[in-house]
Amino acid sequence: MTDLPSRRLLLVHAHPDDETINNGATMAKYAAEGAHVTLVTCTLGEEGEVIPSGLAHLAADREDTLGAYRMGELAAAMAELGVTDHRFLGGHGRYRDSGMMGLGQNDRPDSFWRADVDAAAAELVEVVRQIRPQVLVTYDRNGGYGHPDHIQAHRVAMRAAGLAAEPAFRRDLGEPHTIDKIYWNCLPRSVVEAGFAKLREAGLSFDGVAEPEDLPGVVDDAEVTARIDGREYAAAKTAAMRAHATQIAVDGPFFALSNDLGQPLLVEEYYQLAAGKPGGELPEADLFAGVAR
Repeated sequence: MTDLPSRRLLLVHAHPDDETINNGATMAKYAAEGAHVTLVTCTLGEEGEVIPSGLAHLAADREDTLGAYRMGELAAAMAELGVTDHRFLGGHGRYRDSGMMGLGQNDRPDSFWRADVDAAAAELVEVVRQIRPQVLVTYDRNGGYGHPDHIQAHRVAMRAAGLAAEPAFRRDLGEPHTIDKIYWNCLPRSVVEAGFAKLREAGLSFDGVAEPEDLPGVVDDAEVTARIDGREYAAAKTAAMRAHATQIAVDGPFFALSNDLGQPLLVEEYYQLAAGKPGGELPEADLFAGVAR
């Protein structure tokens, strides 16, 4: 890829909708500012539970066509965020959603959980060497909340970041490239607790309210090293979440997944710096802080 913008951000996620929930405001902000934002999604999310009753036939235990439908939802969400470069790892359908940990879907030979990490990482190395991102965003070691595809996405992303920088590794995949900074998604405990307090006061129509421990990546505030103020892009993130209608129900500044337990829709997004040097006072207000252009 030639004539790349001076700032380049790569995000690696497990399923369609993960990117919008975790990083939608961040993606919209950097896209609007002219950065090149690339999303790599590792599966089509075929095993997701379908919220709208009229689309229940898409589910894996019925027509098993949810993956193709979620591709369309992802495209619509990216249009709302202004992101034009979104890809599936190894091509769409290369790896299948593995389902929740401990389910039989984990053992499918085509599941992402069963993928060879080095082989999958090599497919991501090709993307890294093509777009040459300075910043990578993915999950922590536990995938935020222990989903096998999230854990695997972390492993593949971190492995790819290392392999992409090795001159001896697969020169056919492009010239070596070192990523300056790697961030993991996280949620500061105080922000989550404040959000749940507002949700309880609102008295919305969800079946119940989730608990902080139900959310992925909740950490003590002191562990947060970057905070992106995405309030200007709240409408874009909300619209993108609505685009993922099979998986997300939105009600004002709150949303629920298929369990119908409400949680706050955050437009300030938070990160832990996992590799690289911070670019100033913590928490950073810019993922590219300290990165040479």
